[in-house]
Amino acid sequence: MHTNPLAAALAGVTLGPEVIVQNLTMIPLLKQQSRGTVSTPDTSPDYFVLDDALRSGLVEITEVSDQGSVPNLKVVNRAAQPVLIVDGEELLGAKQNRIVNLTILVAAKSDLTIPVSCVEAGRWRMRSRAFTAAPRTQYATGRAKRMAHVSFSMFSTGDRVSDQADVWHDIAQKSGRLNASSPTSAMDAIFSTHSASVETFVGGCGAVDGQVGALFAVGDAIVGFDLFDRPSTLRKMLPKLVRSVAIDAIDAAAGSPSTEPRSAGQAEDRALRAQAAQFLAVTADAPRRAIPAIGIGDDVRLTAPHIAGAALVLDDHVIHLGAFAL
Repeated sequence: MHTNPLAAALAGVTLGPEVIVQNLTMIPLLKQQSRGTVSTPDTSPDYFVLDDALRSGLVEITEVSDQGSVPNLKVVNRAAQPVLIVDGEELLGAKQNRIVNLTILVAAKSDLTIPVSCVEAGRWRMRSRAFTAAPRTQYATGRAKRMAHVSFSMFSTGDRVSDQADVWHDIAQKSGRLNASSPTSAMDAIFSTHSASVETFVGGCGAVDGQVGALFAVGDAIVGFDLFDRPSTLRKMLPKLVRSVAIDAIDAAAGSPSTEPRSAGQAEDRALRAQAAQFLAVTADAPRRAIPAIGIGDDVRLTAPHIAGAALVLDDHVIHLGAFAL
């Protein structure tokens, strides 16, 4: 990897018109089209996203054994295409619900052990043999902290583990603030308790033509962004991402009930767009380290202060890039 594929990927997008739902702003990241040039065919690898993969019946995710292992799960891919599993996606069932610690491209017709974190501290009993995919990723603030912990683990020990105690503590704190009780301390309860409000955000943040990523802000603070290599992946992933940031927006509003919902056209929007452009620029220029990924490609981790970021890169082609403010 002799170039900076992250910078190249970000140079190929532009900020679209912001979408505002209450205190949440989504700024679409749109794939730039060069004037006067003939578009080149997409040479990126074809793959299933997680939901489609599990729905096909050719892909299965289970515990690694009858005894299980909290930080690991097994993926069996019988399909003729790779499977893309995105950082923070939640898996439901088996002995306890988990989230995936990093973005992984599982090779076609292969088995792979993947690193995960538990998001249901009070259960260790079999609910189902295989996992199903939740319609969300981990809420964004927790995702940022876990991503930073996983990067630290990779650099310090070579492992890809989170600070599991911190993940549980963070869920407990958020559950308490949002009055989302669960007998097993499951993150799922936060989303189910506020499902009606969350779906309002999802309904207001639809994908637009050419959108390959989404940058989010809650109030006047940048949360972070996800960028994919093609519009079809973004379109499938966007509802999951919006649900996750929506929980942080609801949490923020509960802490500041006097906050007025934002509306487009205010002077603050120009300032927020400037912050968004700066956040993308800092991400593009951030120091980075690449190591062989679990599965296909390279795992590139950002090492800049105040940002947690990671990308899955294959042959200098960014499949997924996520970066979050710490």
